[in-house]
Amino acid sequence: MGNRFTRSVATLAGLVLAGTGLATVTAAPAAADVYDCPAGYFCGWSGESATGQMYKTNKSVADLGSWDNKIRSHTNRSQSIACVYEDKNYVPWGGYFAEDPAGPGEYSSYPTATTSSIKFVRTERECSQTAYPRWYSETSPKALGFGDMNGDRKADVIARDEAGRLWFAPGDGSGRLIGSGGWNAMNALTRHGDFSRDGREDVIAREASTGKLWLYPGTGTGALGSRKLIGTGGWNAMSKITAVGDLTGDSRSDLVAVEKSTGRLYLYPGTSTGTLGARKLIGTGGWNAMNALAGVGDMNGDGRPDLYGREASTGKLWLYPGRSAALGGRVLVGNGGWNAMDNLIAVGDFSGDGRPDLAAVTNEKYEIDGYPGHLGWLVTYRGLGNGLLASGERTDGEWWGLAGIW
Repeated sequence: MGNRFTRSVATLAGLVLAGTGLATVTAAPAAADVYDCPAGYFCGWSGESATGQMYKTNKSVADLGSWDNKIRSHTNRSQSIACVYEDKNYVPWGGYFAEDPAGPGEYSSYPTATTSSIKFVRTERECSQTAYPRWYSETSPKALGFGDMNGDRKADVIARDEAGRLWFAPGDGSGRLIGSGGWNAMNALTRHGDFSRDGREDVIAREASTGKLWLYPGTGTGALGSRKLIGTGGWNAMSKITAVGDLTGDSRSDLVAVEKSTGRLYLYPGTSTGTLGARKLIGTGGWNAMNALAGVGDMNGDGRPDLYGREASTGKLWLYPGRSAALGGRVLVGNGGWNAMDNLIAVGDFSGDGRPDLAAVTNEKYEIDGYPGHLGWLVTYRGLGNGLLASGERTDGEWWGLAGIW
C-alpha cells in the first residue's frame, strides 16, 4: 500500500530524549515537538505536525488500546521498518504502509487518524507476508541430484531478502532461515551440484569487496556448513558465474563464468578436493550479449547438463546443449519477452514428471492484459524433455521485495 502520509521536517530545534522500554508519554500540546522522540523509537502524536500528546514504543504493538485511531502524525526513529496498520493485530488487508527509518526532525502527518497496530520488521514485504517466498513443488519420481538440498525429491528454492538474510524454501510453502545476515556482501551466488564431494548440493558465492569465491557446503537438511575458500581473488573480473552440474563427465560438478573484458565463456572443472581446476575456454566471445545464464540440468534428455542463456538485446531465451566439456549449437527456446523476468530459477523438477523445469520472477516490464508494471509474479514453465518449455503459468504474485532467488 502506498504511503498516505506527507513527510515533513520540523523547523524548530530540540533535544532528543533518551528512553528505554515500551512507554506512553503525554505532554501539553504546546510543548510537544518531533525532537522529543528518542532514537530507537516510533513516536506518534494526537495532532498533526507532531503536536499534541505523544505516544512512543520500541516494540511491536498489536492493539494500541486508548491510542487506537488517535495518531495523526508520527516519526520512525528506530533502525527497523515500521509497518503501520489501520487494523489491529497487524492485519494488512484493511490497509497499511511501511515507514522507513527517519532522521532527526522528520515526521509524517495526515489529518485523519487510522492507526490501530504497529509492527517492526527488517524488510517491507514482512508487513504483509513472510520474509521468504512461498514455494511449492511436487515430489519427483526420481532423485535427480539437482535442485534438492534436503534429499526429499522436492525442488528447493533459496532466497535472499533485502536485509541480507538467506532463506530455505523446501517446496511445501514453508521456509526457514539459513543465513542470519551478511549475504548482501555477495554479488554473485549459484547452486547446483556437489562440489564438496559429500553427496549433498552446495552453494557458491562471490564476495564483492574482495573478488574471492567461497564454497558453502550443503548439510543435507537445507542448511549450509562453514564456508571454504575456493577462489583467492580475481573473480570480480567474471560475470554470470553459474554452476552447471557435471559438464566434463568425470562425476564432479563444474562451474562456468563469463570474462567481462572479452565476453569469453570459461569452464571451471570441479576437483576431487572440492576446489576448481584450471579453466578451459568453451566460448570464444559474444557471451557479454547474455544478461542471464541458468544451469538447468539435463533439459533435452541426452544425459548431459545444459545451459540456458537470455539475450539482452532481444529478450530471447536460448538452450546451449551440453557436450563433453563443451557446449553445442544453441537452440531457440523463447522467441522474446524474457527481459521481463528478473530471476531465472533453475531448480530441477518441480512439476513432478521427472524432467527439469524452469521458473522465473517478473519485473516491471511484465505485462498482464497488455499493461506493464506487474513485478513480483512467479511464472512456472514445465520442461518438455526436449530442451523446450511449455507455456508459462502465473502461480503467485507475492514474489516481490527479494534480493535474489536461486
